[in-house]
Amino acid sequence: MGNTFVACALAHQACRYGASVLYFRLPRLLQELTLARGDGRFTTLLAQLAKTDLLVLDDWGLAAFTDVARRDLLEIFDDRHELRSTLVTSQLPVKHWHDNLGDPTLADAILDRLVHNAHRIPLTGESMRKKKLALVAQMTGSTQAADRQR
Repeated sequence: MGNTFVACALAHQACRYGASVLYFRLPRLLQELTLARGDGRFTTLLAQLAKTDLLVLDDWGLAAFTDVARRDLLEIFDDRHELRSTLVTSQLPVKHWHDNLGDPTLADAILDRLVHNAHRIPLTGESMRKKKLALVAQMTGSTQAADRQR
């Protein structure tokens, strides 16, 4: 599919135009927010996320969201709404995001700030990682790369 590739290409181009960009895999950002809350950096991290021109959140919806994660996301999206750009990648179709978030009230609030003014780029096809492994296997004549693909 190439979700991460496209997101990183867009982020790279934003950097070339002088925009500030932060990239996070969403599960790691949520972990980082938890750590920041514990060591006193939480407010500083939220401020950094709020002022960054483009925030890239990769791998949305890989796991269920906790109540704390939902509230953190609402804070982030509320701070950024109509002020800064947020790019989200996901293997999960957007129609399932509400259920994936869990709490209907918070899901409504989060998705209202994130999805309703969004531009969507649906990607289809085979995973870029699988294609790359197959290409490497062809070029090297190696079956090891192809075996890892399976």
